Amino acid sequence: MSKIKTGIIGAAGYTGGELIRLLVNHPDCDITYIHSNSQAGKKVYEVHSDLIGDCDLTFTNEVKTEGLDAVFLGLPHGQTKAFLEENPIDENVVIIDLSTDFRDESGGFVYGLPEINFEKIKESKRIANPGCFATAIQLGLLPAIKEGWAKEAIHISGITGSTGAGKKLSETSHFSYRNNNFSVYKLFNHQHLKEISQSFKQVIAGINPILHFVPYRGNFTRGIWITSYFPFEGTLEEAVTMYSKFYEKSPFTTVSEQDLSLKQVVNTNKCLIHLQKDSGQLVIYSIIDNLLKGASGQAVQNFNIAFGLDQKAGLKLKASVF
Repeated sequence: MSKIKTGIIGAAGYTGGELIRLLVNHPDCDITYIHSNSQAGKKVYEVHSDLIGDCDLTFTNEVKTEGLDAVFLGLPHGQTKAFLEENPIDENVVIIDLSTDFRDESGGFVYGLPEINFEKIKESKRIANPGCFATAIQLGLLPAIKEGWAKEAIHISGITGSTGAGKKLSETSHFSYRNNNFSVYKLFNHQHLKEISQSFKQVIAGINPILHFVPYRGNFTRGIWITSYFPFEGTLEEAVTMYSKFYEKSPFTTVSEQDLSLKQVVNTNKCLIHLQKDSGQLVIYSIIDNLLKGASGQAVQNFNIAFGLDQKAGLKLKASVF
């Protein structure tokens, strides 16, 4: 099989840099060009210094899609729809969009959460990559939602690293704000809640529990830790068995019977899940790397599925636990 000719549009940010890092080492991918309006003319390694020696390509502000097999779109949220209207891409080219614009499955896109939409992704040329918090929350809760266990409101807290805010500086992403600090934002009103509810409806009709989600900014760079809980009448053993069965064909999602630590998933495309039962509540911990399973790694996983490759191609990464 010849290598898959691939373009990356909007590649100057954190997710763009991680996407390049994964694809330059992907055995079946040939990066044809890398686009950025803000960094045009610069070598990729001048912007993403970790790629020195790995990628000698130069950023371009020209949009070139002819002859490509796949395009990754890493544009800011809200800009992808307008971009595709101005730059039509052939219907045979696989598009993987990392923005929020098509996560509602409009425009012919399918929602790219492989653990529940593998077959749809496999047959699609238009894939909307899920959000980072959305991925971690859904993978923690979807088995319970499918079984109808969550009959009341679900309480969720989640903490994310500073890279979740993107590369562009803001008051709350400065070192002086983040370091030795902890803060809440978008209480009960996070933008990812909409796509989470959409997935719940896909696994079981008529079930749409209220989600009380409290997102936190953490004083570390990458990773997401989610804690979810709701009343549960069954046993912990029943829950672990069911969760393990739900994910038995999912190569990146694993149910652990041991306590978790965030470093287990940083720099990987893994989601790890741990269950506890206490005071009549089923407590679910789910952890991911927000830049990988929460963004670029999952995008490459979707790329692999769309082209009939091993889901782990280019994603055999080891966590750096020390």
